[in-house]
Amino acid sequence: MDLSGRGEPLVPSLLDTDLYKLLMLQLIWRRHAEVPVTFSLVNRTRSVRLAEEVDLDELRAGLDAVRALQLTADERAWLQTAPVYGRTDRFAPDFLDWLETLALPPYGLSVADGQLELTFSGPWAEVTLWEIPALTVITGLRARRAVSAMTDDEVETLYGCARSRLEEKARRLAALADLALTDFGTRRRHSLPWQRLAVRTLRDRLGPAFRGTSNVLLARELGVPPVGTNGHELPMVLAALAPDEAALRAAPYQVLAEWQDLYDDGLKVILPDTFGTAAFLRDAPDWVADWPALRPDSAPPIAGGEAVIAWWRRRGRDPRERTLVFSDGLDLERIEAIHRHFHGRVGVGFGWGTKLTNDLEGCAEAPSLRPISLVCKVTAAGGRPAVKLSDNPEKATGDPAEIARYLRVFGGEGQARRAVEV
Repeated sequence: MDLSGRGEPLVPSLLDTDLYKLLMLQLIWRRHAEVPVTFSLVNRTRSVRLAEEVDLDELRAGLDAVRALQLTADERAWLQTAPVYGRTDRFAPDFLDWLETLALPPYGLSVADGQLELTFSGPWAEVTLWEIPALTVITGLRARRAVSAMTDDEVETLYGCARSRLEEKARRLAALADLALTDFGTRRRHSLPWQRLAVRTLRDRLGPAFRGTSNVLLARELGVPPVGTNGHELPMVLAALAPDEAALRAAPYQVLAEWQDLYDDGLKVILPDTFGTAAFLRDAPDWVADWPALRPDSAPPIAGGEAVIAWWRRRGRDPRERTLVFSDGLDLERIEAIHRHFHGRVGVGFGWGTKLTNDLEGCAEAPSLRPISLVCKVTAAGGRPAVKLSDNPEKATGDPAEIARYLRVFGGEGQARRAVEV
């Protein structure tokens, strides 16, 4: 088996995406389908001149192949009864009827100063699914380029090293009591075959401690639960559409109100850091504290988790009845440290991304095996710039003047600049 995926489609199915994209899409389709949006590729690792590491013709071919994908009848039938957080009716028939007709819209591609300029524009419901395959196509092409330059012996050494690394991770994770870990690694994976191997390995080694994968295709194929939350995209778009500062300040909670109208407690996971976690917790309506889980995405994990525990206590909620889901820049040592710090005081879950599905750096001398911080973010909505502030200003995106306006509205409390980790 070629673990680089050479000779196979980079993205073989519309289900080769993260569950949260489909859950968000169903909400978007019901409430905001025609809002015009633009998504743009952002390379936070500016030292990597991405356009020099990816062949443009191969990139166009990969993106064109994604545009040709449509949901098949078998895939639709599976989605209609897929077990998602304890229910088999998460996706409504009318939504699936529409999804069967969806073909992703055109893209814009150019090069500037060694970087790829890749954009996707159109009605929100038609554009949003581009995010994950755009990233997996690019990261997959980088990996294939590295592997294609190796001899057979070098390839064998590369994957032997990576397999040993994966097995060691599984061994150490298995020693953590009450572990709850999921695969969040689709967007920056080395390849689909490697992600498949990682998911299968953790499924087999960790048993019930492995809670599933965000990748819908692999969940179906490997018989593990599909898992996912909601993303920054929702509050970013609703904030961009806000007609005044009061509506802007309320946008993060409007998202949660719309979400809980559609989904029950199994899917209620708060993502508070789009415009700063401190501001979110400070102004949150009391009903938000009833949500059972929170994902402190870009805050330092220990300090961020402690702040949320203190907030739950101030709101009269028992943290032992709540869950913190950590997902930012995780490696094995950080997972162990976070688990050790919080175990027994609060529910703890981990969504592990890049260092699970793209941890081959050092197994061979190939710079393009080093994962980079590559994202595809909504950059405009309703004709206005979209903004993300983040708890880490290095992750902020948007027009500088709009970022300054959002900081006046939300404040910069709790923000701390630190290197972006993948």
